[in-house]
Amino acid sequence: MDLVPALDEPLKKVLGPPTAKVMAEHLGLHTVGDLLHHYPRRYEERGQLTHLADLPMDEHVTVVAMVADARLHSFASAKAPRGKGQRLEVTITDGSGRLQLVFFGNGVHKPHKELLPGTRAMFAGKVSVFNRRLQLAHPAYELLRDDSEEAVESWAGALIPLYPATAKLESWKIGKAIQTVLPSAQEAVDPLPESLREGRGLVPLPEALLKIHRPHTKADIEDARARLKWDEAFVLQVALARRRHADAQLPAVARRPAPDGLLTAFDARLPFTLTEGQQQVSREIFADLATEHPMHRLLQGEVGSGKTMVALRAMLAVVDAGGQAAMLAPTEVLAQQHHRSIVEMMGELAEGGMLGGAEHATKVVLLTGSMGAAARRQALLDLVTGEAGIVIGTHALIEDKVQFHDLGLVVVDEQHRFGVEQRDALRGKGKQPPHLLVMTATPIPRTVAMTVFGDLETSVLDQLPAGRSPIASHVVPAADKPHFLARAWQRVREEVENGHQAYVVCPRIGDEEDDPKKGKAKSPEDETEKRPPLAVLDVAEQLAKGPLKGLSVEVLHGRMHPDDKDAVMRRFAAGDTDVLVATTVIEVGVNVPNATAMVIMDADRFGVSQLHQLRGRVGRGSAPGLCLLVTEMPEASPARQRLGAVASTLDGFELSRIDLEQRREGDVLGQAQSGARTSLRMLAVIEDEEIIAQARQEAAVLVEGDPELTGLPGLRTALDALLDEEREQYLEKG
Repeated sequence: MDLVPALDEPLKKVLGPPTAKVMAEHLGLHTVGDLLHHYPRRYEERGQLTHLADLPMDEHVTVVAMVADARLHSFASAKAPRGKGQRLEVTITDGSGRLQLVFFGNGVHKPHKELLPGTRAMFAGKVSVFNRRLQLAHPAYELLRDDSEEAVESWAGALIPLYPATAKLESWKIGKAIQTVLPSAQEAVDPLPESLREGRGLVPLPEALLKIHRPHTKADIEDARARLKWDEAFVLQVALARRRHADAQLPAVARRPAPDGLLTAFDARLPFTLTEGQQQVSREIFADLATEHPMHRLLQGEVGSGKTMVALRAMLAVVDAGGQAAMLAPTEVLAQQHHRSIVEMMGELAEGGMLGGAEHATKVVLLTGSMGAAARRQALLDLVTGEAGIVIGTHALIEDKVQFHDLGLVVVDEQHRFGVEQRDALRGKGKQPPHLLVMTATPIPRTVAMTVFGDLETSVLDQLPAGRSPIASHVVPAADKPHFLARAWQRVREEVENGHQAYVVCPRIGDEEDDPKKGKAKSPEDETEKRPPLAVLDVAEQLAKGPLKGLSVEVLHGRMHPDDKDAVMRRFAAGDTDVLVATTVIEVGVNVPNATAMVIMDADRFGVSQLHQLRGRVGRGSAPGLCLLVTEMPEASPARQRLGAVASTLDGFELSRIDLEQRREGDVLGQAQSGARTSLRMLAVIEDEEIIAQARQEAAVLVEGDPELTGLPGLRTALDALLDEEREQYLEKG
């Protein structure tokens, strides 16, 4: 009997070390099972070829086409001065368009013999432009001969699978490797319970794998996709359902606020009434806090919808009930900001143990990595004695040294920056698991929330508090219409003359350390755009000497000393600075109601949700906000369409759907749950909304009845693979 199950067999044994090494390094494939789950991106039909007319620039493409003509030219060059240089130009066609291939030097001999007019082949390479025409330089190619045994075998069926490939490994080489391991698909253990599979009319897993890699008809592909999507949705939902189930078994201290305590005193101080939404969400949270097992709630809210107020009231309720609350922020700037605004909102209620403190007061302490030793010691002491009811901090809160007297609630701001493991580490600080409230200002479509945060209940704040002003957003096409940019600076001056302030945001700092050459290009659009992204330090200097001369301009970025950052923010908040030129450190939580205008330079280099976040920094007072998105991208580019979408709506949920449809969900899932990114190969979160919802129901019923999955070894194996991958990835990110 074989000791290693066929699907766990390492690729280097089956395909040889050189190929296996490339697959591991470039595609993350290590075993036969990994390779079988590397699905084709699309299929080419023998009779219908790729449209050469629609090839994307700067991307690796695989095309199937026919050689129309081939010419060998000689030329003189530095290396071949006597006209001995050789260049082979081959024109291929697919009926929709033509494409030029070029081969140079010694590389011309083989293609010159093989690529004769009338030959059909697959070509793979990177699309570039030469003399205003698209071309592939030195493409790899595979002839499609219909007569030889091997060709008939390997191209069996009318559909040719094209795989996600890399420069080092062309699609057809991956295809050949898959043909080698395909017989092992018979041994794939099915993770779906049989009743579920039959009830939904899904094909068995071995059949799905055969059909996805070697389809004979389009119906084969549909069958396989329907089945493989269910696998992904179901295994992920079972993992989340088990997490929810396990959490529900944990004991927690119920935290009910004292009737006339800190919360009542705080509410009495508020100069405004809470919105209906804030009251409703607070009721949901208080109901959770009053139960004997830990709350796990995701609070989503539009930028400026008052999430911090809801979170603060939850923290006060826990302090009232004798516990402590910790708020975890992604950056020091944000932790300081939250600390300052919470202390301001609480007034004498935040002065526990001090003269002038109110009767029910508590202490609110700040804990960040860059604090001085004495301040840090005092903060740690206040936490361990219980003197401080509320602590606000960065990752520094998760460190081993930090001990709490009785941690009852953890509030995590901007979830997408904290992995599941970090949530767990902070939860481990309580004598019993504390309640957990996760806040995000990046609105997440319902399905993504179900896929990524399936272990959390969700509350949504979708109305803005009274007194918030609308924000007008416009795209400023700096390359097509330079006078628009001049007008943008004029608008900034007008806002300042009217007693307001402005932000200018740039993608880069501009000191040596963030040399753009080291950064990876974000997209093909960026690669064609050779200019490095605009930098804070350069832009600030140009503005102060040019269009904004005479105004007080300051800079803020992540590599400044924390005290300097704090001083800059304080001056800006106090109104001493007219214009703040910053990186995205101001993206979340910065609150300066007098700032009414924002100009985002190279706006095309930011994601949709980031732009929406940034824009939320203006219009926070009674004066209307203005956000100008400056770009040099041409009108027809996807980047411009993205900016147009941001300018056209202030609805974050709508934007996040647009964003997802454009970017797919890889990064959304990847950020939120280490490793989940790799688990979605077939499922598209927005398109497959129904499958995800159905899988969630099926998973909940299954886990309720059999939390240990005793009768389903195949499902347990699939879960181990998914969760193990997450753990490994998390450790690598460390």
